[in-house]
Amino acid sequence: IQRKSEKQEKEKSHHSLCMDCSNFSVFCYRCDEFVVNDTKLGQVQKVREHLQSLENSALMGDRQRKRKLQESPTVDSKLLKDNVSDGAALGATGLRNLGNTCFMNAILQSLSNIEQFSCFFKELPAVALRSGKTAGRRMYHTRSQGDNTVSLVEEFRKTLCSLWQGSQTAFSPDSLFYAIWKIMPSFRGYQQQDAHEFMRYLLDHLHRELQYSRNGALLPPSPQDGVRLSAAEDKCCINGTASVVTSIFGGLLQNEVNCLICGTESRKFDPFLDLSLDIPNQFRQKRSKDQEPGPICTLRDCLRSFTDLEELDETELYYCHKCKKRQKSTKKFWIQKLPKVLCLHLKRFHWTAFLRNKVDTYVEFPLTGLDMRGYLLEPENSSPGSCLYDLVAVVVHHGSGVGSGHYTAYGSHKDRWYHFNDSTVTLTNEEAVRKAKAYILFYVASDKNTTNSYLSRPLLTFKLLKSFEANLFLVILYLAEAPIIESIRRIKSRKHTTINEKCQILDPD
Repeated sequence: IQRKSEKQEKEKSHHSLCMDCSNFSVFCYRCDEFVVNDTKLGQVQKVREHLQSLENSALMGDRQRKRKLQESPTVDSKLLKDNVSDGAALGATGLRNLGNTCFMNAILQSLSNIEQFSCFFKELPAVALRSGKTAGRRMYHTRSQGDNTVSLVEEFRKTLCSLWQGSQTAFSPDSLFYAIWKIMPSFRGYQQQDAHEFMRYLLDHLHRELQYSRNGALLPPSPQDGVRLSAAEDKCCINGTASVVTSIFGGLLQNEVNCLICGTESRKFDPFLDLSLDIPNQFRQKRSKDQEPGPICTLRDCLRSFTDLEELDETELYYCHKCKKRQKSTKKFWIQKLPKVLCLHLKRFHWTAFLRNKVDTYVEFPLTGLDMRGYLLEPENSSPGSCLYDLVAVVVHHGSGVGSGHYTAYGSHKDRWYHFNDSTVTLTNEEAVRKAKAYILFYVASDKNTTNSYLSRPLLTFKLLKSFEANLFLVILYLAEAPIIESIRRIKSRKHTTINEKCQILDPD
C-alpha cells in the first residue's frame, strides 16, 4: 500500500508547465489553469509588468524579427512611426502576437475600425470585478475561479480603448486572450484558429453578455440566468431584444423552399450577423503558367451564387408537409432586411476526402458603392442610396490551410488605409487593398442616417439605488429596436434583479 501511494504521488507530480513569454506567467497543462505564485503585495506581478513594458518598448526597434508574408503591402507603404502625425495615427496601434493569435488580432483590428461599433464599447463605464486586497492587480483567469470573474465585454472594451490611445507601441491583449480561453474553450491553446469562426463566437458572446448584464454591471451570465438557451429561445432573444451587436450587424434572410412535386411553398425567416458566400466552381480551376488567365471572379458573382435559385440534391431532400414525405425541391434566399454593417465571409476552406483545402482564387471586390438592392426581397420599398455600402475593413489569410498560415487585416480610418500585421502597422493605399485575397469583408452603409441610427436613439440613464450599500449604478441603455416603454418593462421584470431599485428616467440633455 505504501509503495502504491508513493507511485500515485509521483504520478501526480508530473505536471507539464509552460511560460507565457509575453507576461512571464506559468500555465499548467494538467491542471488546465495558470499558476499564480505571488506575494500579498503583488511584487512578482510588478516585476512581470516592468519586464513587459521593457519588451514592448524594444519591440518597435527590433524590425529584424518581423514576419515575412507571401503577400505584403506595396513597396510604397511606410511605417507609421516615420510618416504619420500623432492625430492621424489614432486607431493605428498594433497588437502583439501571443502565440498564433494573428486570427484574433485581425478580427479585433477590423472591428475596431467599425466606428459605430467600437464607439459604443469605448464609451461604456469600466467594470470592477474584484475588490479589497486584490483590487488593482492583474486577474489570472483560471477554471477554479468561476465564470463571475470574467467579463468579455469589459476586456473587449479595454482592448479597444488601448487601440485608440494613439500609442505607437504595440498593445498586448493578455487579459482579453485569457478571458477568451475561459469563456470559449475551443480557442484554448496556441494553435492556429479560423478567424471567421472566432469572430462569430466573439460576437455571439458579446451579444449574450450585453443582454444579460445584471444590476447595471456588465457581468457574464450565470447558469441561473438562463445562459443555456435552446435554439428557439436564442432566436427569439436575438429578434426580440437587440444589443449593439444585432443592431449593427443584424440582418434578416427569407428562405423559400418549393416542392417540385406539388408546388407547395415554404417560407422561413432567419436572422444573420454575416453572410457566408461560396466561390463559384468555375472560378476555382487552377491554371498553369502556359494557360491564358480565365475570367476574374467578382464579389457580385459570389452574391449571385448565394441568392440564385438552387435545386437541392438527393442528400438535402425537403420534407413536404402536403406530400407527407421528402421530395425534390428548390431553394432560394432573399435578403429582407439589410444590416448597418454588412459582413461577407468568403468560404475559402472546404473539405476534400480527409483534408481541408483552401480556395486561393482572387475575388474582385469594390471599395465603395457596393449595391445590394438587387438581392432584396422588396427592392421597390428601398431608395437606391440606402442599399449602398463602402468597405471599411478586410481580413486576409496568407497560406494554404486553415490550421497554418497567417492572418492580417486592412482597415480604413479618415480616408487612409492601414495594414495590420500583428504588432506592425503600415500606411498603405487602395491599390494594395484591391489586390488582397479577401477572406472576410466588412462594409458600412453609405447612408449616414442608416449608419448612425443606433447611436442617435435617445439615451436613457437609469439611476439605480442599492439600499444596502447606498451605491449608485448608472445603466446606459441604447434603445434600438424595442420601444422605450417596452424596454423599461423588461428591465423591471427581469427575474435575476435582486436589489431594491428606484428607477428615475433622466433627461438625456
